[in-house]
Amino acid sequence: MLTSILAAAVILALLIIVHETGHFLMAKRVGVRVIRFAIGYPPIVWGVRRGETEYAIGATPFGGYVRMLGEEVGEEPRCEELENYIRELALDVVGVARENQVTLPAEPDAAIVALARMLRDTNEVRLLKAVGQSGVEENAAPGDSPSAGPAFRIIGRGLKPDEAVVIKAVAEGGSVKEVATALAANPPAALMESFQARAFPTQSLARRFAIVLAGPLFNILFAPILMTIVFLWGVPTLEPVVGKVSEKMPAYAAGLRPGDRIVAVNGQATDTWAAFSSAVKRGNGSVVHVEIDRQDGGAVTHLSTFISPKLQEEPTIYGTKAATWIIGVMPRGDQRIERYGPVGAVGHALESTVTMTGTLVFGIWEIVRGATPMRQALGGPIMIAQMAGQEAHQGLAAVLMFTVMLSLELGIINLLPVPLLDGGHLFFFACEGIRGEPLKLRHREIALQLGLFLLVALMAFVIFNDISRIVQG
Repeated sequence: MLTSILAAAVILALLIIVHETGHFLMAKRVGVRVIRFAIGYPPIVWGVRRGETEYAIGATPFGGYVRMLGEEVGEEPRCEELENYIRELALDVVGVARENQVTLPAEPDAAIVALARMLRDTNEVRLLKAVGQSGVEENAAPGDSPSAGPAFRIIGRGLKPDEAVVIKAVAEGGSVKEVATALAANPPAALMESFQARAFPTQSLARRFAIVLAGPLFNILFAPILMTIVFLWGVPTLEPVVGKVSEKMPAYAAGLRPGDRIVAVNGQATDTWAAFSSAVKRGNGSVVHVEIDRQDGGAVTHLSTFISPKLQEEPTIYGTKAATWIIGVMPRGDQRIERYGPVGAVGHALESTVTMTGTLVFGIWEIVRGATPMRQALGGPIMIAQMAGQEAHQGLAAVLMFTVMLSLELGIINLLPVPLLDGGHLFFFACEGIRGEPLKLRHREIALQLGLFLLVALMAFVIFNDISRIVQG
């Protein structure tokens, strides 16, 4: 049980990191400020600030998020958002100062006040009323570069316009909280311009669309990368050795027996059970010429026979039944490890990913249209843990293949137009593009509340479903 829990936790954490990294990198690429990159949900149990972003781990597992500046649904930034942004700007300067070997108190607010007073005492902010976009301090001599001012000598660079506003206010007195409250109530132009340039809601529609799309897209693109590793490492492959032959079925009537090795079908050499099965099914009922090797004592006898497949309903991976051409044999279970070179691994990875994606999309559609029972098709965290444990006992290749499947599922499901999922936000953006303006705030709030209700109900259903499976055996 412990192995199952650990395997599930590691796999889900990896996929969450991949997903949130997509949002994070795209946000950084287009200039949006990322305040926090978190694995797990609050309360935060560990965090470290690097640059303008805090990297954190939350106490609530099985989730994660990238918090961007101004992500709230509101039309205009709230005072709380501006207060947090003001504090973030001050912490940016503190971070740069520490990188420049400036000794400051460990407590963040105390460090901000100490640095502001240090800059004030060096005449950096005493006369500072505004700072140009170049970062040149107003009290620097004409023609000086940003490196000529006192700020450069202390923190290693000149103050940016928005940073100068905050540092000047802190240096003139009051606590960081008081300064943030006062500036947020009546924000200077430099501060508002900075906020609007870096906030998510104020970006162009194309940029917002790209940021949201990047998360599920990274999960989907991660799949062929893992698949390539699987094919390089080695894939367990079923050999075409007959294990069970059903009586009163075509294969038995044609003379196939347990232990027979299929070597060719319709004149084509066959070295895997999958290739043999595919050749039978795609014949659409036509007679199949099968060549086999049969061991008789120490000798091997080569035999040839013709089999007419029978159309019969068989269970599918979607929980339904479909008419399939079969001959009535099952594999014995002999396996070999098949490895590929770099080029072959990439090619097989892309092909397998496309096939798996098509299968998953079709499976989701079957659930949506009601062809596949939800109780049979859906599983929650308990089922994931059970499956992860089973795969962990089968080796690295099995674990990676399971991770590939989950990564594709996470990417595809997140693209569904359900509020709170990435696909829901993309749907809002599509509506905005068609209408020429965003949906009304009230409509978005209602949609998000509905999405939250649906996701909570779905989570409760799949957990109950998992427990029912365990109870029923």
